[in-house]
Amino acid sequence: MRLAEVYAARQRISPWVIRTPTIKSVTLSKMTGGEVWLKLENRQLTGSFKVRGALNRMAMLSPEDKQCGVVTASSGNHALGVAYAAKTLGVKATIVVSSNAPEVKKEAIKALGSELHIHGAHYMEARNYAAELAETRNLVFISAYNDLGIIAGQGTVGLEMIEDTPDLEKLIVPVGGGGLISGVATVWKEASDVEVVGAQTKASPAMSESVIAGRVVEVPLSNTIAEGLHGGLEKDPITLSICRKLVDSWVTVGEEGIRDAVRFMVLKQHEVVEGAGAVCVAALMENLDQFKGLRVGVVVSGSNIDESRLKQILCGAS
Repeated sequence: MRLAEVYAARQRISPWVIRTPTIKSVTLSKMTGGEVWLKLENRQLTGSFKVRGALNRMAMLSPEDKQCGVVTASSGNHALGVAYAAKTLGVKATIVVSSNAPEVKKEAIKALGSELHIHGAHYMEARNYAAELAETRNLVFISAYNDLGIIAGQGTVGLEMIEDTPDLEKLIVPVGGGGLISGVATVWKEASDVEVVGAQTKASPAMSESVIAGRVVEVPLSNTIAEGLHGGLEKDPITLSICRKLVDSWVTVGEEGIRDAVRFMVLKQHEVVEGAGAVCVAALMENLDQFKGLRVGVVVSGSNIDESRLKQILCGAS
């Protein structure tokens, strides 16, 4: 992955995406005794950073591939990004989401005009079904993370952050399949000695366990409100080698910590975030000593949470 590809992605997608703000959190800064800056991708089009990679990858399609159409799989946000990109670029899209995808994401996908399939309990089951559809229908399969075009698009988050807050000492990025952290770390490691911290859920630590093992490993999965980071890894993902090279450390967070972070973001920062979008905030709040006195960047990756779940979290229900 080269930095030039990220710059090319930014030029490619700039007519459509929002340059989201990076704001200082007064409360989190007081908690750490340093400076904490929040990159608010919850304010992005479709409510997630995922639209960046989707737009970049689909803008790179050949005329023949655009004519064939695309298929993808996701727990929701990547699928929503592809649906938005398909409508924007005039490409037919078939979307497969796992059953744990929130209703708000499913409804948004259908509203954008894509063909929606619900299959499997988690990402890999949806992904394998999407691969079958690609084969039988002659569609172009677009991975949620195992694709340089996707990674370059996600890396534009990092470009904006390094321009807004170039003197960060630590950077916390959420990790599922690793597309976002691969792109963001590529940008930052070219220009800075920042420590890149990968934040995962205890329910699905597939990437960190695979990095430790040096190969893709299957991990037991449990239920999580951060469904956007849930699921195993594809075979031979390019993100694994990037994460092994560029990610300095890992933090895993539990469900109560994620709920606390969602509540914090709503009540203290006045920002609606989904479970996956709150994971980096949870990682910070649960490990204050690791970030004490430092300038820290935190990626808040998405906002697509069902109203009923948000109400439960705010009321303190599990």
